[in-house]
Amino acid sequence: MSISFTTLAQVREMMKILPMTDADAVAGAQARNGQLTKPPGALGRLEDLAIWYAGWRGTDRPSLNAPQIIVFAGNHGVAAKGVSAFPPEVTEQMVLNFQHGGAAINQLAKTFGAKMDVHALSLDTPTADFTQGPAMTEAEVCAAIQSGWDAVDANTDLLVTGEMGIGNTTSAAAIGTALLGGNAADWTGRGTGVEGAVLQAKTDVVAAGVALHGGKGDGLDVLAALGGRELAAMAGAILRARSLRIPVILDGFICTAAATCLHVTQDGVLDHTVAGHQSDERAHARMLEALGKAPLLQLGLRLGEASGGALAIGVLQGAIACHSGMATFAEAGVSDG
Repeated sequence: MSISFTTLAQVREMMKILPMTDADAVAGAQARNGQLTKPPGALGRLEDLAIWYAGWRGTDRPSLNAPQIIVFAGNHGVAAKGVSAFPPEVTEQMVLNFQHGGAAINQLAKTFGAKMDVHALSLDTPTADFTQGPAMTEAEVCAAIQSGWDAVDANTDLLVTGEMGIGNTTSAAAIGTALLGGNAADWTGRGTGVEGAVLQAKTDVVAAGVALHGGKGDGLDVLAALGGRELAAMAGAILRARSLRIPVILDGFICTAAATCLHVTQDGVLDHTVAGHQSDERAHARMLEALGKAPLLQLGLRLGEASGGALAIGVLQGAIACHSGMATFAEAGVSDG
């Protein structure tokens, strides 16, 4: 599916025609699961994961051989408000670290055999300060969505999206407040480790952004008004994966905020996704609950970079290995009662 997005209306129309899971593959995987050499339900959520994955891959006995991790990086104009413990220059410095293989996500990608790609999105042109106006114009948000769409390898069989961007927990908190309700204090957390007066200032920035833009339009409109290029790119990558029936593992708070913009815009658009983990950013659990996504892991992570999602690759690999590799009772010559 070759698409060039120039308007959000085009994105909305595309979201209405995305493919669904393969019901025959799901039924076949359920039948196979019931014949494997184990008591019914003994592998818990691993069984549900394998069946879910099978439906999106269109086979009752799938394999997972080519996971892809994409880290998108963007700079936020709102970072000038002092909402982070680190300056905006750190975004570009961390991109170089990713490219040189020195970050945590590089080690996790190697561990789970994932191809890793890094996309820096106009780092020399931060988004606008969303307390003064929209963070991105329609053209800018569409370009970022396009970048995410184009970054997905059509040959991958599992996608994990991650991000880097000083100030992006502020953006995610504003999106959560605008789309899911409550007040800024409910959604604003420590991010890079801010406390006290800085945390209060961050909360005030979120409140100001939501007061200016909240209640205007759907999730894509909120993504443009309060998001960042890396959030929009993650949204684009998630949509591209759905168009290719590639399952997606969502990472932490910022990735989930990007996904929430899609969820609010089109019901069911995240059916091909699972939550890799629940991060230590306090509002992440609330956001996952709103999406109806139970996390696979809860390890107190708050790094971003797709790190929690990458760890969850191992859980999914285990689920699929058991489902597709185990013998049935008949194959093993074991009595099933």
